Amino acid sequence: MAEDEATAARARQQRQPPSWADIPRDLAVQVLRFLPAQVDRACFAAVCPQWRAAARNALLPAPLPLLALPDGAFYCLPYGKPFRFPRAGCAGYKTAACGRWLVFPHDDGCFLVDPFAGATVTLPALSRVRLRPPNAVASYVNVGIAGRNAHVSMFYPHATWMHIKTSDKMPINKLLLCSQNLVAAFIGSSLANAGRNSQILVCQPGASSWSVRAYDKCKLFEDMAFYRGKLYALAHDENLLVVNISQDPNTGDPQISQIGQVIKGDPTWSSVLITDDDDTSTTDKKKLYLVESCGVLLMVRRKVCCRVVGKTVVAGQNEFEVFKADLENSRWVNVTTLGVDQMVFLGRPCSKAVSASQYGMPNDQIFFLDDVMENNKEYSYEEETTSVSVYDMRSAEVSSPLPMAWKHEMISATWLFPWD
Repeated sequence: MAEDEATAARARQQRQPPSWADIPRDLAVQVLRFLPAQVDRACFAAVCPQWRAAARNALLPAPLPLLALPDGAFYCLPYGKPFRFPRAGCAGYKTAACGRWLVFPHDDGCFLVDPFAGATVTLPALSRVRLRPPNAVASYVNVGIAGRNAHVSMFYPHATWMHIKTSDKMPINKLLLCSQNLVAAFIGSSLANAGRNSQILVCQPGASSWSVRAYDKCKLFEDMAFYRGKLYALAHDENLLVVNISQDPNTGDPQISQIGQVIKGDPTWSSVLITDDDDTSTTDKKKLYLVESCGVLLMVRRKVCCRVVGKTVVAGQNEFEVFKADLENSRWVNVTTLGVDQMVFLGRPCSKAVSASQYGMPNDQIFFLDDVMENNKEYSYEEETTSVSVYDMRSAEVSSPLPMAWKHEMISATWLFPWD
């Protein structure tokens, strides 16, 4: 009797279909390779412990980047449905992001949040800045107004950190986590007479203060990149600057020792207001980005063609040009490709070039956003919503092939790169 029951149990086991958890690990890895979206890989790993182990140990191509919105919503390319991370603390970031990190400035300090791992990095408050020299003061000069018995106080000899630090609102226009020992940031100003200028500050993660060269001239900085162990900054005039970093002899914290020009920009490019025969006015606005691709430092020049309606400037079509930095000959060289098998995700807070073929996508495409710095809102938009647009360098055409969309009030959307 017992022998018959054992035989029946073995027969039932033989008829039972195999479990998905039992598929060979190499086959599970092959399945994962067909999942370029981060959210799909997360769902795969959630099926069972065996699949989770396969996902954790597999050597996979980097997933496609995510889009983060300030309200805590995320989009995972190529899907159009937003999602939220189960852990709290991803809403409310302020325009800046760096790789996989979101930046949250507060009165008592700044901190970076990795929404994928839940890790945080603390940074000093913008009110805690070590001046170089430590006794620096702001200087002004009174300038008379022609035809009036009045004068106005002007920055002297130019706008410096000592002038813009008095601003009530100091946006972080860009933040770069260069290494475990170096963070660099563009800090802007809301002062009307400071324009859209900003200054470069540096610190060490976990330090108590930032460091700044107090008397350096503020510039209209557009972007910066950490390239081959050096920090480079790009100004609106397309001058490329190298920012030399040393250590504070007392604290060991990083400080800027010198800023030098390595490439002089093109002085011929300018924004000109053109009025047509039908009294329609147009003008172009320029945006610049730095991104490394295949070991080459690229400058992407984005031209936003705008219509002028009364006092309102309305954004229209986008055009792009790409230049590589020829550092040996101190010049920008126009190029027609992003590099072998490369496509670029372009954004004011964060940009990155990646291999196109690993996702089965064509190369020489630029994925870009309607990104605006907090103290640099030069134009408005006709549409209530915005999305990801793609510029094809071969056809010079712009398309919007992805289904996600969000309101322009969320314009500080940013790319996040889980592998960075």
